[in-house]
Amino acid sequence: MPSTPFWLEEPRDDLRTARFDGRAEVAVVGGGVTGCSAALTLAERGVRVRLHEAREIAGGASGRNGGFALRGATLPYDEARVALGPEQARLVMELTERSLDRLESLAGDVFRRVGSFRLAYDEAELAALRGEHDALRDDGFAVEWVDELVPPLDTLYLGAILHPDDGALHPARWVRRLAAHAAVAGADIREHDTAVLDELDADVVIVAGDGFIPQLLPDLPVRATRGQVLATAPLAERRYERPHYARGGYDYWQQLPDGRLVIGGNRDVSFETEDTHVEETTDAIQARLEALVEQLVGHRPQVTHRWAGIWGTTPDLMPLVGEVGDGVWVAGGYSGHGNVLGLACGELVARAVLGERAPELELFDPARATVAA
Repeated sequence: MPSTPFWLEEPRDDLRTARFDGRAEVAVVGGGVTGCSAALTLAERGVRVRLHEAREIAGGASGRNGGFALRGATLPYDEARVALGPEQARLVMELTERSLDRLESLAGDVFRRVGSFRLAYDEAELAALRGEHDALRDDGFAVEWVDELVPPLDTLYLGAILHPDDGALHPARWVRRLAAHAAVAGADIREHDTAVLDELDADVVIVAGDGFIPQLLPDLPVRATRGQVLATAPLAERRYERPHYARGGYDYWQQLPDGRLVIGGNRDVSFETEDTHVEETTDAIQARLEALVEQLVGHRPQVTHRWAGIWGTTPDLMPLVGEVGDGVWVAGGYSGHGNVLGLACGELVARAVLGERAPELELFDPARATVAA
């Protein structure tokens, strides 16, 4: 069975990139959503930017996730209000809502703005959903409470909230499209080009590796975290029109337009083995995913793909965006919530390199994590 993610398996057109010789003003390390976003922002401003990707564009977490495009960060909004303060929590939410709008304009038909469901597995999670719903509503953000769930969700979960402006992605197609935008703007994008940070011929370096930040910048408190996913053969019945997630995000799935189910999570089966940079699946977690598939569709369909991806987790579950050394910058540490935050933070770090200090930079300052560690 393929270990290549379903998203990365399809043929793709060659990337038409704008190669240039000599020194770059900015070198970007990492060809996922963050790196491509940073390269696009810089190239649009006339900067000589070169992007280095050790594999292919979207070959890391950006092409190995569940395809969710969600506003906010990892912490639910009500918890973020407590942890960050009300104004900072609002700042993050508004940043990601703007980023979703930008994603929609850049992604075209690889993004479906269908909303997302957060489901309550038990009474405790139902109360947590109520807290998030009320906080979002009180602060003027769109949200809907859902009491009546359709089968089989009505027997598995107690209720849900709908985030109406979230959506579903084909993540590899999206990041390849983002890279193409950057190349058209003038970025020199080099795939299968492993970068050594202190050997790059550039004035400034941006590390945009997320899950590989621990290997590239080991002094930063970012933990490599593995997420496992599987995909089924197309199902005859379409049951799930939008991304769903439950149990604090440990269960998540979406059904694609062709009917196949993409489902991931269950990392809580074995936390001790999932703090790793090794992109391999495990029998224990894959078995749990298959059991969840059976609950969701009533039988065990053929599984066509199994894969794993690595993201970066920070102690406070918030990204790191800023300068971490002389001419070395970082953007990453999305703690499993990177599809939208990555687009936003790639733009933020590029603007910061150019001297534009967006208000979010104070919240995402890597110095906070260094001190906390």
